[in-house]
Amino acid sequence: MPAPKELDPSKSLEALFGLKLRKLRMRTGWTQRELGAKVCTAHSRIAQFELGKETPPEEVCVALDAVLGADGDLIELWTHVKRTPFPDWAQRFIELEARACAMHKYTAHTVPGLLQTETYAREVLRVGLPWLAPDAIEEKTQARLARQSLLSGPEPPLLWAVLDEAVIRRPVAGAAAMREQLAYVIECAQAPNVEIQVLPYSAGAHSAMDGTLTLLSFESMPDVAYLEGGHHGELVEDRAAVARHSHRYDLVQAMALPPAASTALIREAMEGFSACAPEGST
Repeated sequence: MPAPKELDPSKSLEALFGLKLRKLRMRTGWTQRELGAKVCTAHSRIAQFELGKETPPEEVCVALDAVLGADGDLIELWTHVKRTPFPDWAQRFIELEARACAMHKYTAHTVPGLLQTETYAREVLRVGLPWLAPDAIEEKTQARLARQSLLSGPEPPLLWAVLDEAVIRRPVAGAAAMREQLAYVIECAQAPNVEIQVLPYSAGAHSAMDGTLTLLSFESMPDVAYLEGGHHGELVEDRAAVARHSHRYDLVQAMALPPAASTALIREAMEGFSACAPEGST
């Protein structure tokens, strides 16, 4: 039997929960399959719980706490996990995002979360986190949508987003959902605090090909940069490093189409989804 994967409980509350669960299970001498049988849960999901990749539903957590004799410790830890729909590495960014007076973003693969429709957001999360149960996906979807209120408050920040052309060409959740999503991007771009540009394929190689880049500016503190992949993120606060990432963004922005031409290209992509969708397609 291979050795269990090492867990770093400092990385997230999910990892801490998983490590606690593993220790309790191993104390009993049960395998993951044996524990799963006792709480009517597949052993593969027990493995995901222990790796911190999935949080059990409440009723499963209660059953685990009982059969493992955790005396409420698992339940208490579970409540803390459920109160934080964003992973620990994103928490600091979320806090800073809410305080920013300007955001400059380059996104390589998806529409920025602040501009996503509900259907699009749900599908991106469902496909990107295939190990999560539907209720967990729904919770993350609603948390993402709730952040969008930042753009419509009394003093909303500037959002200047550069979208790679792949973002507007890749169908997510079907043709109808993409038409709705692209129409919403165009609608958002009409707001005085939102600017949208598209970096076309024809621009070729560029300085941000390694993924999504966000720069946050504030009224009374230094700028920060945030680098994000599918399941990880890095907040950069060192001023010299932030300046280098700002330079990268400036180069990408300079290569992108002007806002009016970008809107025209988004509209063309939206009409393309209409043309290619058969009757009754979603």
